[in-house]
Amino acid sequence: MEIDMTKGSPFKLIIRFLIPVVLGNIIQQLYNLADSIIVGRFIGADALAAVGATGTIMFLIIGFMNGMTSGFAVVTAQRFGAHDEDGVRYSVCSAILLSAATTVVLTTVSLVKLHRLLTVMNTPDNVFDMSYTYIFTICSGLVFTTLYNLTAALLRAVGNSRVPLVFLAIAAGINVGLDLLFIIKYDMGVFGAGLATILSQGLSGIACLIYIVAKVPTLSPKREDWSHYKDHMRLQFNIGIPMALQFSVTAVGTVIVQSALNTLGSVVMASYTASQKVESLLTMPFQGMGVAMATYAGQNRGIADYKRIKKGAFDAALLTIGYGIVIAAIMMPTPQYTIPLFVSGDAAEMVEWAKIYFRICPLFYIPLGLIFVYRNALQGMGYSVTTLLGALIELVSRIIFAIIAVKKESYVGVCFANAIAWLSAGILLFICFEIIIRRKLKTPKAEAGL
Repeated sequence: MEIDMTKGSPFKLIIRFLIPVVLGNIIQQLYNLADSIIVGRFIGADALAAVGATGTIMFLIIGFMNGMTSGFAVVTAQRFGAHDEDGVRYSVCSAILLSAATTVVLTTVSLVKLHRLLTVMNTPDNVFDMSYTYIFTICSGLVFTTLYNLTAALLRAVGNSRVPLVFLAIAAGINVGLDLLFIIKYDMGVFGAGLATILSQGLSGIACLIYIVAKVPTLSPKREDWSHYKDHMRLQFNIGIPMALQFSVTAVGTVIVQSALNTLGSVVMASYTASQKVESLLTMPFQGMGVAMATYAGQNRGIADYKRIKKGAFDAALLTIGYGIVIAAIMMPTPQYTIPLFVSGDAAEMVEWAKIYFRICPLFYIPLGLIFVYRNALQGMGYSVTTLLGALIELVSRIIFAIIAVKKESYVGVCFANAIAWLSAGILLFICFEIIIRRKLKTPKAEAGL
């Protein structure tokens, strides 16, 4: 069911769109969490550290594809908001072609460079082979990841956040089942975990594609539409690539932090991995709010209603601040209960390291949440280049604290690398949003539909 977010209460529309997205993100994190728990308990702490060591590489590569497809869908949302049905279909054509070409290139480059990247990241010898096996498997299935990201982004662009949730929930259950089958019954190790992930992603992507073709004619190009793909390709490229690069710049910072972390040993790596898995689950609503704001701002940009965009961003910020306070209060006192879930043996040392993480990072969840609100609002308005500034600020902050962490062999420095990055980027993006929105409020609606 499509939702026109250009009419009605911004708060109610955002909540209505947000809930399925958040549930989907939570489901996705739960099966990622299940991956980690199954790997840690049935293969061992070294395997958990190995999977954790690849997390930043996955963020770098898959984040690029996710940012790119989300950027392509911004144009679709703008056309939908402007009630330009032909433009919606034309944008889908160019999005498909651009995504296919980029997937081929990125898959080839990533598979060739993975070994070198793991070496540069100081991946410990005792987990190197498992890390390489896991990430090679994931990258081999990038086509499935792209298929789901693109189809889900297009559905959300027209306000349909429920269908991606349903198919993702089904795929998540299959993923956990395949994990248990491949790892426990067939003893396939981290390769089994990676294979289960890409197979489940492929299933959810194919399901979304079938649904679009059968039920959403707005997003289903006609034969004659393919001759118009060039009409939107340049615009989508100009929005999608900066958004993809923004994810990549942020990911480069996390790779540098991971490199610093890898010098501290596999126990610290495993603790950090487990802490981030818990954090990722609790902060999923932030990402969901980002998706909601990109769609909301994109549709309202289609009619150049910047006053409405400002009101929606204000409501989203209030929700985000309140939630940030709640989850910080929940997370800070709980490492002794959550970290032992990830390993079958004595987790006492991992818990002690996790306590440091849980005392620092939750204090900065409010600026983390506001990053998603203002970054995605700017992206929905078409200012994807501007949001690169926030990513660059994050990168610089992480580099500075990663260097300190390496020199001092400090886990505290590693934790602050994330925290200060969130704070600096959150402040900058808020300022950029306010400057742009105030200028746009003085602009006549002649921009509508551009």
